[in-house]
Amino acid sequence: MHRRTLLQLVGAGTVGLAGCSDADSAATETPIATPTTGPAEVLVEMTDSLKFVPETVEIGVGDTVVWETVGSVAHSVTAYESDLPEGGAFFASGEFDTESAARGSYPEGSVGPGETYAHTFETAGEYPYFCIPHESGMIGTVVVE
Repeated sequence: MHRRTLLQLVGAGTVGLAGCSDADSAATETPIATPTTGPAEVLVEMTDSLKFVPETVEIGVGDTVVWETVGSVAHSVTAYESDLPEGGAFFASGEFDTESAARGSYPEGSVGPGETYAHTFETAGEYPYFCIPHESGMIGTVVVE
């Protein structure tokens, strides 16, 4: 856009607003609703490059992380039980109660292509987790503040 055209458009907009005052607009203004904040949902993709994307997520207490397998390779989500914060709940796809149960039952609890697993975090702290068959490189962390 040429400078002259831009100046003409800006000038026309200024003229179009002439005569509007705060008093005029206050009478017809609709109040804007303040959005409420509540629990959030954060997505972590599990990829064919054997990565959690993003590798680390930061959420608030009461928020949910949803892990989704976006490629063709199945994955799992399993917390490192010994590294959970005090009072933090263990989590694993397949809803196992312990890390050893999740490891011993795999491939039960795997999250196949297009499938998801979700966990809501109720205690602040850092939650390291891994994918059982790809543990050598597929590790992530949820930070709950």
